[in-house]
Amino acid sequence: MNFLVALEKEIVTFPGLGWKFDIDNVAISIGGFKLYWYGILIGAAVVLCIVMGLKQCRKFGITPDLLTDYCLFTIPMAFLGARLYYVFCEWGDYYVKGNIGSTLGNIINFRGGGLAIYGGVLGALLAIFIMSKIRKVPMSTMIDFAIVYIPLGQAIGRWGNFFNQEAFGTTTNLPWGMKSTAIARYLAQNCPELDSELPVHPTFFYESVCTFLTFIILMVIRKKSKRPWTTTSMYFILYGIARFFIEGLRTDSLYIGNTNLRISQVLSLGLIVIGILLLAMGRSFDWKKQPIPERFIKADQRMQEEARRRKEERLREYEEDEDVEDRVERLAKSSFRIDDEEDEEEDQEKDEDEADADEASDDDIDEDGDDEDDSEESAEDDDADDSEEEDDEPDDDEEETDGSRKDR
Repeated sequence: MNFLVALEKEIVTFPGLGWKFDIDNVAISIGGFKLYWYGILIGAAVVLCIVMGLKQCRKFGITPDLLTDYCLFTIPMAFLGARLYYVFCEWGDYYVKGNIGSTLGNIINFRGGGLAIYGGVLGALLAIFIMSKIRKVPMSTMIDFAIVYIPLGQAIGRWGNFFNQEAFGTTTNLPWGMKSTAIARYLAQNCPELDSELPVHPTFFYESVCTFLTFIILMVIRKKSKRPWTTTSMYFILYGIARFFIEGLRTDSLYIGNTNLRISQVLSLGLIVIGILLLAMGRSFDWKKQPIPERFIKADQRMQEEARRRKEERLREYEEDEDVEDRVERLAKSSFRIDDEEDEEEDQEKDEDEADADEASDDDIDEDGDDEDDSEESAEDDDADDSEEEDDEPDDDEEETDGSRKDR
């Protein structure tokens, strides 16, 4: 990242998309003190990652107190590593010959800009290693849990580059190319081979999207992985691949000496190789996950029990100190709620009884209708029998007459 430039009001356009933004890299200005958006976004990313970690740590067998201890040491070490990495790569911009005081002043002047993410990652890993040795906790357990939040912080922090109008790429004709006067000025001064009037690749956005997707993937891997170092290895591989290609587009890369080798690309390849080796070794030697020592779990359980006990005591004290009127009002409200619930239950029972009664009445009506039909059918059958008997009587008389005739 380059030194902050006093952009004040800057118009950023995306000609291919028809977008236009008025930005200012200063969020708050009080007197001579200025608070930059870059610092706010970095701070917000750190806070968000810590909060998420504290909420999720117990699911992975890590106590909040232990994670807090790691954060208190790891976060400052990460910033220190990011700063020293950048200063080392750009030593000529900070060193003042024959004046150690000025040199140290330039180094500790964080507000002048100059941080590198790879230095931050290395500083954080070193801090976790030291803390794991001191607290006698498996290093792989802590790194596999915490490394998930690094790409989330990167995804948020990269938008600080947008407000500073830095960390952009070479010129492009793609629709999402970005333009601004600050970009044109930088290209004219540092990249004369490029046309400063053309849009450039918004590489900060590319990396923000890639790291956010990496965060989502790592969340799934951390939940399902069965071997140590799996989550860490996948971060090395995924981020290494993304950063290698994105770094090739940037115009502000740090180089190794006078060579054409970009430091970030070399480190990216190193991370990819390390990640692959860790995965292969984990499978070959069948590494097993190691839980944190039981003493941390028991201490956390005691703290939770103590917190519950204090909460119950506060509740009892509140009830004892509560005024009679307030208590009557509270009980009345609770009784009203109970009465309302009972009334609702009674209404439901009544509705059910009415529904049953309606069904019963419908059944009775159906049965009466069936009886009437049966009676009508029986009456018709009787009439039919009578008519048949009447038809049979004349035949008997005829037989008698015929018989008498025969007798005669």
